[in-house]
Amino acid sequence: MDLKSLLIASALIVGASLTISLADSHCKVKWLFGISCETVQTELVSQIKAWQIRQSCLYAGERCSYELVSTIPYLIKATHTSPSTRKVSDLQFLLEQSTICKVTGDAVSDFSKDPTDNSTNFCSLQNLMDGSKLTEAEGYKQFSNKYICPGFDMVNCSLS
Repeated sequence: MDLKSLLIASALIVGASLTISLADSHCKVKWLFGISCETVQTELVSQIKAWQIRQSCLYAGERCSYELVSTIPYLIKATHTSPSTRKVSDLQFLLEQSTICKVTGDAVSDFSKDPTDNSTNFCSLQNLMDGSKLTEAEGYKQFSNKYICPGFDMVNCSLS
């Protein structure tokens, strides 16, 4: 194989792998709490159940259409279906108890060509924190950025 063919083949492989990695939109957020992870887990699961799929989400905005997939100690899996876009976000909360409760939230959904629409993933996670009032819990802190959560720097979840 000559050098030109090798370069073209390499470019195609890199392009294909980039296309595959862009197939999903992914958001990661970390939260810290000065309360027990058991309390955090209980509150999140209760909020997911409170906002389960309803016949009409007209008055709830994006704060509806959650579904609890599974829960075991220190791990919650759920989905959120956006009533406006019908986009489904797969949500996961991984909890780690030390002197504080550390929570890592991940949201993955179908790829969107509009990067600002990726904030849907962040809001799917953050709306649960807001709704459960965990944002008011002792020691609450949130960490993320636009590199690990596209759209994070432009988002306003109070509108959704």
